[in-house]
Amino acid sequence: MQPSPAADPAAAADAAVTAILDATVHPTADAARGVVVDSPPGAGKSTLVVRAARELVGAGERLMIVAQTNSQVDDLVDRLAGKTPGLTVGRLHSSDARPAAEALRHANVTASTRPADLLEQDVVISTAAKWQWVKEVGPWRHAIVDEAYQMRSDALLAVARLFERALFVGDPGQLDPFTVVGTEQWAGLSYDPSSSAVVTLLAHNPTIVPHRLPVSWRLPASAAPLISAAFYPYTPFRSGTGPGDRLLVPTVRPDGTAVDAAIDEAAEHGWALLELPARHTVRTDPKAVAAVASTVRRLLDRGLSAHSEQGRTPLTAGRIAVGTAHRDQAAAVRATLTALGVPVDPTAGPAVTVDTANRLQGREYDVTVVLHPLSGRPDATAFHLETGRLCVLASRHRHACIVVARAGIPELLDEHPATEPVQLGVTVKFPDGWEANHAVLAHLAEHRVRLR
Repeated sequence: MQPSPAADPAAAADAAVTAILDATVHPTADAARGVVVDSPPGAGKSTLVVRAARELVGAGERLMIVAQTNSQVDDLVDRLAGKTPGLTVGRLHSSDARPAAEALRHANVTASTRPADLLEQDVVISTAAKWQWVKEVGPWRHAIVDEAYQMRSDALLAVARLFERALFVGDPGQLDPFTVVGTEQWAGLSYDPSSSAVVTLLAHNPTIVPHRLPVSWRLPASAAPLISAAFYPYTPFRSGTGPGDRLLVPTVRPDGTAVDAAIDEAAEHGWALLELPARHTVRTDPKAVAAVASTVRRLLDRGLSAHSEQGRTPLTAGRIAVGTAHRDQAAAVRATLTALGVPVDPTAGPAVTVDTANRLQGREYDVTVVLHPLSGRPDATAFHLETGRLCVLASRHRHACIVVARAGIPELLDEHPATEPVQLGVTVKFPDGWEANHAVLAHLAEHRVRLR
């Protein structure tokens, strides 16, 4: 099931946002304590959070905003303070985590480690980890929880006493909240602390019907149908752009190598699979790492320009990302890129981002190069099959995604079907990682370039 291609994406998005803001700012007497918004990648979660905050303040409310990481908090502070100079913003932070310069450059931002110093601010923003230590402060009438699917339910329990109503905004297709302890003893219970804040909220408030944002403004028309069908089959969405609205144009002719052929395939169709021969390898497969690094090097050497509704811009190092499943893979790619003269240190200027799926969540680039989580593996573990991991890696791009992988992943999946135990009371996630991988690989097979 896909949204109607004839529908105006801007009109559909505006109608959804209007309904969300109305439910948030003007709740009915019998409304639940929470409004939930499910958002696909690049649908404007941060824009919605900023607009909802401005609407609430405009209605005479003060509110708190809960984000999950300091970088998310600083980004929200920067956006909110920059777009609304007349609104006062408090940045609550811990003593050992100084806010970023981007957040403090605005005259209407006040930063402090003490909540009492910020009570007169229109909006106070901090991480869930910091909010849980706030005491002896009267509750806010309204709160906004950003990236709510990344927030564990125990973190929600720790901060729920601080507000009366909340808007929960997040992407249900992203990685589940992380925990370092076993959680089997709570599986199926409504208070499972490893569940996301949204899952637990809906379990205790069955009358809440989630809203959803129906348009991705990040993903191009070449990517949205695949990502929607593979990862969001029950909440389909469409791209805000149409075929041909975004183009990648190289200025340097291809040199006849498989790497350049994969770049041209991705530039024309939005996807490319650069496939190495099948083989079981170590996790930091030297040949796969070299292929990833060579692809990035050639992306820069060929002088591509990105044409979109935002205009024409050159494809610089800062607009390229490499995604991996493991930190040691990312470290190996960085080392190889450095040897090839590709900048990877953002403190020294525009640089290629090389990181794991966990740290790429919420970020956006023109082109991404992905080392497939199952490439070269002898088995398919739950970690590598996690649906959210593949979803994040495949949905960071505005123009094109090049996947580097060893051949044989479909056969590996068939040899290792899902064997997770079925637990009573636990809602089965659909699709699971096994099915999502097959769907993505079937599409990538149409854009395969073999590297020998």
